[in-house]
Amino acid sequence: MHLYNLTLQPPTAITQAIVGNFSGARQQEIIVSRGTRLELLRPDVQTGKISTVVASDVFGSIRSLAAFRLTGGTKDYAIVGSDSGRTIILDYDPKTSSFVKVHQETYGKSGARRIVPGQYLAADPKGRSVMIAGMEKAKLVYILNRDAAANLTISSPLEAHKNNSIIHHIVGLDVGFENPTFAALEVDYTESDQDPTGEAFNNAEKLLTYYELDLGLNHVVRKWSEATDPRANLLVQVPGGQLASSERYDGPSGVLVCCEDHIIYRHMDAPQHRVPIPRRKHPLEDPDRGLIITAAVMHKMKGAFFFLLQSEEGDLYKVTIEHEEQNVTALKIKYFDTVPVASSLCILKSGFLFVAAEFGNHHLYQFQKLGDDDNEPEFSSISYPSCGMADPSEALPRAYFRPRPLDNLTLVDELESLDPIIDAKVMNILPNSDTPQIFAACGRGAKSTFRMLRHGLEVEEVVSSDLPGIPNAVWTTKVKEDDAFDSYIILSFVNGTLVLSIGETIEEVQDTGFLSSAPTLAVQQIGADALLQVHPHGIRHVLSDRRVNEWRVPSGKTIVSATTNKRQVVVALSSAELVYFELDLEGQLNEYQDRKAMGSTVLALSIAEVPEGRQRTPYLAVGCEDQTVRIVSLDPESTLETISLQALTAPPSAICIADMLDAGINKISPTTFVNIGLQNGVLLRTVLDPINGQLTDTRTRFLGTRPIRLIRVMIQRNPGILALSSRSWLNYTYQNLMHFTPLIFDNLDYAWSFSAELCPEGLIGISGSVLRIFQIPKLGTKLKQDAIPLSYTPRKLISHPANNYLYLIEGDHRVMGEGAKAQKLEELRRAGKMIDEEVLDLPAEVFGRPKAPAGTWASGIRIINPVEAKTVNFIPLDNNESAFSIAVVPFAAKGGELHLVVGTAQDTFLAPRSCTSGFLRTYRFTEDGENLELLHKTETNDVPLAILAFQGRLVAGVGKSLRLYDMGKKKLLRKVENKVPSPIQVSFANYSHFVQSFLSAIVTLATQGSRILVGDMQESISFAVYKAPENRLLVFADDSQPRWITSSAMVDYNTVVAGDRFGNVFVNRLDQKISDQVDDDPTGAGILHEKGILAGAPHKTQMLAHFHVGDIVTSIHKVSLVAGGREVMMYTGLHGTIGILVPFVSKEDVDFISTLEQHMRTEQGSLVGRDHLSWRGYYVPVKAVVDGDLCETYARLPASKQSAIAGELDRTVGEVLKKLEQLRVTASGF
Repeated sequence: MHLYNLTLQPPTAITQAIVGNFSGARQQEIIVSRGTRLELLRPDVQTGKISTVVASDVFGSIRSLAAFRLTGGTKDYAIVGSDSGRTIILDYDPKTSSFVKVHQETYGKSGARRIVPGQYLAADPKGRSVMIAGMEKAKLVYILNRDAAANLTISSPLEAHKNNSIIHHIVGLDVGFENPTFAALEVDYTESDQDPTGEAFNNAEKLLTYYELDLGLNHVVRKWSEATDPRANLLVQVPGGQLASSERYDGPSGVLVCCEDHIIYRHMDAPQHRVPIPRRKHPLEDPDRGLIITAAVMHKMKGAFFFLLQSEEGDLYKVTIEHEEQNVTALKIKYFDTVPVASSLCILKSGFLFVAAEFGNHHLYQFQKLGDDDNEPEFSSISYPSCGMADPSEALPRAYFRPRPLDNLTLVDELESLDPIIDAKVMNILPNSDTPQIFAACGRGAKSTFRMLRHGLEVEEVVSSDLPGIPNAVWTTKVKEDDAFDSYIILSFVNGTLVLSIGETIEEVQDTGFLSSAPTLAVQQIGADALLQVHPHGIRHVLSDRRVNEWRVPSGKTIVSATTNKRQVVVALSSAELVYFELDLEGQLNEYQDRKAMGSTVLALSIAEVPEGRQRTPYLAVGCEDQTVRIVSLDPESTLETISLQALTAPPSAICIADMLDAGINKISPTTFVNIGLQNGVLLRTVLDPINGQLTDTRTRFLGTRPIRLIRVMIQRNPGILALSSRSWLNYTYQNLMHFTPLIFDNLDYAWSFSAELCPEGLIGISGSVLRIFQIPKLGTKLKQDAIPLSYTPRKLISHPANNYLYLIEGDHRVMGEGAKAQKLEELRRAGKMIDEEVLDLPAEVFGRPKAPAGTWASGIRIINPVEAKTVNFIPLDNNESAFSIAVVPFAAKGGELHLVVGTAQDTFLAPRSCTSGFLRTYRFTEDGENLELLHKTETNDVPLAILAFQGRLVAGVGKSLRLYDMGKKKLLRKVENKVPSPIQVSFANYSHFVQSFLSAIVTLATQGSRILVGDMQESISFAVYKAPENRLLVFADDSQPRWITSSAMVDYNTVVAGDRFGNVFVNRLDQKISDQVDDDPTGAGILHEKGILAGAPHKTQMLAHFHVGDIVTSIHKVSLVAGGREVMMYTGLHGTIGILVPFVSKEDVDFISTLEQHMRTEQGSLVGRDHLSWRGYYVPVKAVVDGDLCETYARLPASKQSAIAGELDRTVGEVLKKLEQLRVTASGF
């Protein structure tokens, strides 16, 4: 088995974001790390929309990011800490729109290790040096400078190591132009390590240490170190240093130390200031729970600065420091607003706040005001004895605030993010859809969503209006060449033409010079200010003063097809002749003296737009009924001579020539493509050679069941092509590469570009008798998302086989259920406490729910109708139960009636796993599956983490044991369990070897026939079989490697694909002989007496394929993503990744693609300096899987490298690109 891995949807989580002028222009951009990818985002200051400028896979794991600017420079660089053991400095090059590696300095081993730096990064605010640190011991400082040619240089690393110390955070101090200084939070564990009583561990101090880089002596000194609060977790740089122009100081310098429940200002030889972190005044809050700061950002303005700190609840606090020169007089804090909990906050100078959310969608907010004049309570360090530091070990009195909706910020844009995908299903349940949809359960807590993902571009409808009849075509046109917007909409009907003018409203006009009594074949704004209409009996040339020149068709003939541009018109007559017109310099249309006989009825014509600065376009494409396309010359020397011919498999229905940029073929200038739509729904795309007119490099694609129509349109100021069949497709250029994506919209019969004030970049289309004006807001996205909000974190989802409803279990730890909440409030009311109803009614999806003590759960079962995208019903679970597993079971004892079984547990603690009791709740479907009726609850002794229907019964993984249950009247009856013998039994019995316990917990189950595949949390996949005559569950094969399984799926009867907790996907197979032997053994006695191997089952599975994806795989499915396409393995990842593993069909493909991958490894180095082979083989060497993402970067290589690699493979560049596209399109349709 050989597989090809392709990422369909790259990870959407953002682990870190930095802001800076990376392009060197005046505007600021944001660089975000998505774990294994770097992206440059650019917020548009006018519209507030964020666009992705460049996205690049780094084939490594990004651990940290920082931006710096050399003193006096105008452009920022990004420095990246990764698992490659190297310091990387990146520069964004706007010319090639890519990241360029400026420096790559190796300092340690690869891999994310404790003592190898790369986990933390801190830059000096003046850009003179940078510190890179590990989790433990290691800290390196690099000096950054310029050489004589003004290029960035980097010094050798200077060590600032401290043995036996754990580093919690580092930050660069703002000291102006004095020696660069870095602050670190460290804990020394020397004594804790040697003290068995644990006394030293409890007394260990957390130190705030300053490291100074002496630029004169070129070494690092530990300058100052003092104990700080033991619960400190974050440092924030405070501005400082003297301004060069005046004597004034920017700020007091030093750091803010964020601790549990309070914030301390600290600096060397300066008094400390401490303020409490204000808490929400919520009646249900847990008073014993501390509050910490998880994200912070500092913003400098002219002569002032402030901090925004975010607590783990999502509340933002504005912190200000009052100072005289370098002395702090007060530290003040007040509530600012509530936004989603962020992994990074970025403030832009244009007045935006970018929140890279930890989970769920990322937000861009605009500042309305800075919260100075509101009446929120402000807490100052002066109001506490000795600035809050009277007794540092004692907590300050608690400060409270009332949360409220957004006041200082407004939301202007949202970046969709699937992170985290907890579970997913792939099904095709939408009416008249030919490709499956992905249903994903995403998110965490009250912000969770259930999303339906469909392959295609989202369409935003602007106007929709009914027409008096059914038109067969629509056009829009300007009146003059240099008009900004279109003036007319022309609709052609079977027996006439309707002209509408576009103004404040859209209304019919008569006096345009167009013939309204006949249908129209083509409309064109021609020359500087004239219009042209082609109808079956002639051509009307309407001049700007409304005079009309008309060319009539010879009697007995009609025009059957026409194509036009600004200076040329070609029409085909019913006698299979071509007539060619060209505009002369006076603006008159002149007919070429000869007419060209084609010999076969012409079905379609196309000419390209006139190139800039030219008189005409030299080529015409003609499609005839004899299943050919000819390229005809329009050059004055050889007018209407046939240059080349291409045979087709069916008659053409449409042709469109367009010049589009595709960097895979040509990096600099657009390529001329001839798109040919056939009557059988197949689209051919060929490249037209601009020199000799030959057609090369043909690609084909099946679009739908109707004959294709092709229309040239403008998409965001670039040419694109709309292809209309039983689905509408758009071919466009995005980030210099060609994309071909379906539109998620009603089928269109005809369409055209549309540009007016209300919709400058729109399209106009007709479907039936409805006229629609629409636009495509998000180019480059491959999946359209529709979301339904959920109450709690989703856990698992399952589909009903008959009614297409989805049943989803959700549950949250440390959250009170609605019932428990009402009970607690009732108790408080009885005790006479005042309850703030307004705070209770705040929406949970914005503010979250108040945290409860550990062991408290809120949970429920949600019934979803995915076709209408709505929740049908929600059944909450009571008595502190939480759902962990779900299955639809046709119980044979009830005549195969479907039941829903939900595995729950009461009072569950997660680590170590325990519960007072587990339950299997059995429900009957009522009201056609829209409701559930609880039949009974069956007690279990552990948490049932996995359940599954099996031969009319239920198989359950309850903690470590595998059990089979059948339906009973009062509860489910346990029929059999794979028991674990006690050690005494083992010593007497000689079959000890076979009996295998599952060592930790059963987390996945899959079945076929009487075989059950069991995934253990830490011990990989085991094969078990149920032998009915002896009523035994026997484990007969397992894996030789322990693996932490997160998800699995059966590929066939003997093969399983699974994902583990470290981001690997692997395929294991059982030997066919062993499989037959087990199936032929009626009672399982043979297995029972076989000797176990390696303290496990008697047989081992063999590993066929292994690959490191770089994201934790949460679900795997064997599906076909294209109608009639082959089956692939589709997986979803925690960070929002969706990818597929495609099996290769032929040995030839395997050899070709593997060789290409080897060449790509040498040519396309990782951006972070990680070795590609060792990245994809992080834990186990990569086996039998080719990295499609790496192969796809072939299109972005420089042309010289492309042709060198293609030469090595004995192919042309076009053939290599075609093979890669074919692999992607036939497997996924993307």
